[in-house]
This record gives sequence, structure tokens and C-alpha cells, in this order.
Amino acid sequence: MGNTTSGTWTAVFWGACLASSGAALAADAIEGIRDQPLATVLSSGTIWAPKDVYIGWPTVAKTAEGELMAAFSGDREAHVCPWGKTQIVRSRDNGQTWSTPETVNNTPLDDRDAGIIQTRQGTLVVSWFTSMAFEQNEDYRRHREKILDKTIEEWLGFWIRRSEDNGKTWGDFIRVETTAPHGPIELADGRLLFVGATAAQTVQDRVGVIESRDDGRTWSRIGSIAQAEGDDPNECYEPHVVENADGSLLAMVRYHGHGPNAHHLRQAFSRDGGKTWTRLEPTPIHGFPPHLIRLKDNRLVVCYGRRWDPFGERACVSRDGGTTWDVEHEIVLSQAPTGDLGYPASVQLDDGSIFTVYYEVIEAGAKPPLRYTHWRLKD
Repeated sequence: MGNTTSGTWTAVFWGACLASSGAALAADAIEGIRDQPLATVLSSGTIWAPKDVYIGWPTVAKTAEGELMAAFSGDREAHVCPWGKTQIVRSRDNGQTWSTPETVNNTPLDDRDAGIIQTRQGTLVVSWFTSMAFEQNEDYRRHREKILDKTIEEWLGFWIRRSEDNGKTWGDFIRVETTAPHGPIELADGRLLFVGATAAQTVQDRVGVIESRDDGRTWSRIGSIAQAEGDDPNECYEPHVVENADGSLLAMVRYHGHGPNAHHLRQAFSRDGGKTWTRLEPTPIHGFPPHLIRLKDNRLVVCYGRRWDPFGERACVSRDGGTTWDVEHEIVLSQAPTGDLGYPASVQLDDGSIFTVYYEVIEAGAKPPLRYTHWRLKD
């Protein structure tokens, strides 16, 4: 297994402009956000909060059997450390109660940003990337010295694993050339599509599109998405994609940069299954990174984190396949005391309500647990 990811790029990838201010918030605080013009917040709470453990970058999936699965980077010491593992927790009652974590991956490096889906064949597909960013921290210098260069060569990169028995066992480590926090999606035609950041530094190839036609066993590059005019490729990463009812694809991408469109999500469209795309363009949505779902009524919902005051998780709705977004009625999913938060991901439950998971500090100075908000869009 060759090293396809540079240490410099990996360091840029997780750099997240964390901010902090404000007082501690109660773990289940939803006062002031319960009733909003477009949505009702039904409840919020903590899924998993082990003492003195940092939880990060989750994704949630709903299986054909109705089970919710949340994947995340767990057993961490800090936002950047060597100890991250890919873990999952399960709920069989629509998020009211959850199992203790099961570890999927524990490589010799830091396992970060876990995505999870279930394919129509019943296969669980987990994605993540490994990082050596911790070597820049003096606290982990001695640990870094114990890791052989050949170990880094073998394990540094972007990965997928599959389970055909609902997570009881997991298959081989599959190296892929893109990565994104929430992983691939399954299209109506049965293909798995993975829009992700690559290690390339070029405008044309920074966001790559790969597909699998064999339920996630093998992957091939089919396209790429060019940056918005004037955008810096190094500031653009962490994409996600959704399929519209008409078969068109919408990809959204996190962007930092400078100027009036800094920290606004970018988006692009494809009408040929992901082979060709419009150029990325800025949206009016201020936050990152995106997670997209299409609801039963074909509205699109994008969730994202807000890492500046007022801190918290946000959502926005489109009624026209992503052509326009109702930012005037942005939905507040949570309120937080600091900017160490985000990566919300959502599923729609059978009753039409939406269940969103994220990681978020609930008390300034404490480590963030795995959190959720259960909410419903108004008609």
C-alpha cells in the first residue's frame, strides 16, 4: 500500500479555525430554538459522552431494518492526537437509546472523519482517512518516534471497509483516492458515488469523483469538479453529494478563503451521473462542512456547523433541487458555547421527522461528546 497523501495536505485538511467564547449550555437546552418559521426542534441530547474522551466528526445512517447507526472518531484525547479510532453506536428506537461503541478501525495512525451508509444489498460501507498531523504537536513527539516510516507508508491515506453481516465482521482495507467526512452515497441506479477531496493541488482535480459498481469492493475515478473562479484549491475540501429526484446530482464543498464569500459553501451540478460537472460556485450558506439529504417530498436539506458566535449547528432547505436555498429562514439545530463543534449529518425517520447527529462542546473547557437533535420541518 503506497502513500498517496502528503503530510502537509493532511495537516491542512483537518485545520478548522476553531473559536471559543460564551458560557456553558445545558446538555438538553433547546429553549429559544424550539419553534422556528420552517422547523420545530423536538428534542436534543447526548448520545455518547465518556469522561475525558474527545468525540469527533460523525455520520449517521438508517438501515433498511430501521436501525440507526452513528459512526465517529472515538477514544480520542484531543482534536488532534494519535489515538483516534473509527467507532459506531446503534439505536433500535429512533435515537432514544444507544448501544456502547463498537470499534471498526484502530490503525497505527489517527483514524478520523467516519462516514457510513448501508447499500441496498445490505452492506455497511464505512469510510475514513488516517492522519499524521499529531506529529506537529510536541506532546506526541515520543509517540511519533515509535512509528516506523514503513508503517506510515502503509497506512497513511483514504480508506473504505465493508461489512456484509451488519458490522459483526469487517472486510479488507480498501484504499481510495478521495476522502470526505460523510463518505459515499448510493444512487438510484445502484452505483456508489464518492465525491471527495484528493491530494491534488490543482484547480481541476482538487475535488475528485469516484464510483463503485460492485457494492463498494472496487472504485474508479470518473470525474472531477473545478474550483470556483478565483478560489484557492488548498482552501476547498470536505464535500458531500445528493441525488435529486430527476437524477441530477448536487455536490457541496467546504471553503475557507478570504473576502465576502469566505466560509460560504460552494456547489456544483452534474446531469450525467457524475462524469461532468458545472464549475463550483459560492452559495449564500455561511458554514461548513455540508451534509445533504433528499426528503420524501423531494426537498433538499443541508446541515452544517457554525463556528463563530452564535455557535451551533444549522440547516437550510431547498425546494428546487439546490438551485436556491432559503437562507432567510436558516434553521438553528443547536446552541453551543464554543466553536469546537460541527459535522452534522442527518437521516429522515419513518414519521417524516429528521434526526441529526454532530459533535459539540456543551460546556466551555470540556471535551465534546456525540450529540443529536431531533426535529421536524413544517409544511
